[in-house]
Amino acid sequence: MHGLFEQEPLGRAISLGYRGVPFVLHPTMTAASQTPVVQFDALRAFITRALVAVDIPLLDAEVVANLMAQADLQGSDGHGVIRLPQYVKRIRAGGINTRPNIHVVQDRAAMAVVDGDNAMGHLAVSRAVNLAIEKARSAGVAWVGTRNSNHAGPASLYARMPVAHNMIGLYFAVGNANHLPAWGGMDMLLSTNPIAAAIPAGVEPEVVLDMATTVAAYGKVKAKAKRGEMMPEGWMIDRQGKPLLDPTRSEEGFLLPIGGYKGYGLALIVGLLAGTLQGAAMGKDVVDFNKDSVTPTNTGQAILVINLEAFGEVNIFKSAVDTLVQDIRASERLPGVDRIWLPGEQSHARRQAYGENGIPVASVLAKELEALAKDLGVERMQVV
Repeated sequence: MHGLFEQEPLGRAISLGYRGVPFVLHPTMTAASQTPVVQFDALRAFITRALVAVDIPLLDAEVVANLMAQADLQGSDGHGVIRLPQYVKRIRAGGINTRPNIHVVQDRAAMAVVDGDNAMGHLAVSRAVNLAIEKARSAGVAWVGTRNSNHAGPASLYARMPVAHNMIGLYFAVGNANHLPAWGGMDMLLSTNPIAAAIPAGVEPEVVLDMATTVAAYGKVKAKAKRGEMMPEGWMIDRQGKPLLDPTRSEEGFLLPIGGYKGYGLALIVGLLAGTLQGAAMGKDVVDFNKDSVTPTNTGQAILVINLEAFGEVNIFKSAVDTLVQDIRASERLPGVDRIWLPGEQSHARRQAYGENGIPVASVLAKELEALAKDLGVERMQVV
């Protein structure tokens, strides 16, 4: 056991450290392995070229590409460029509106609902977050939800956006395919329905929790399959209740909720808040975008923004967060634990490490993206 709040089985440490402690990456994700790497700017530029090639306007393509590349930069590889072939397929099939009219359909002082008009989800959610930030400046808090949106990448990207404005971000989303039955059931009526929170600190990195309501997000299952790795026991079970370890057989079973029945309940509540409240799809109405590239998904997301200034002196709050973070990090550890990680610290360290040394891209994915570039007639992604 090397540290707490690990999201993946631990590999060997590489030379880069974080606050004096070597940062541990999964073996297949280290620069020292045979895995190709790509620089952030090159990755972002390639995604932009690909999206423009399928009729996404340049400015919109740049927004989406930046968020997708940011996902890979922080290690959320199940939501980054790995999704590009799927997005392209869906756009080509007419399942995404490339010229959307993203607009507000409900608007009050501290809330709004944004209709994404079947746009790329990154565009709809970015609009919602920016609107929530503006409303929270005067109202103190603001809730903005989306409907008729699409898959938008990792939840933490959007929860972190208000932090730069001395605001807390709480993000909720309905997943884009149902992989979770009710507790004790067999029919998959719920998705991973992620939740994320980002809380500003002072000298410390912001505290960022990004979690699916299942033990693992389905994007992690897809990433395991792409890298040719097996899943750890506890992620999925088959329809006989036995552990399912092969990610290429994921259709034969379903994801497990965190904390048993509590995770099931949390998935339900998040779905009601992010989906049903905004008039977005939930339950049996959720479209599996892994299988259906045509039908609009009507995905729902929601962001709650809390303005620290409305509650008191910002620096006092940030100092208190710093103190708590440092107390937790310095607290007594179990035998064999090198350090205690705070939520979001490892993503922060990945952004630093990958920004300096390049972002790992699985060899299979690199070949798939090279074929995609050829198909689209665009310059391929530069990997080393």
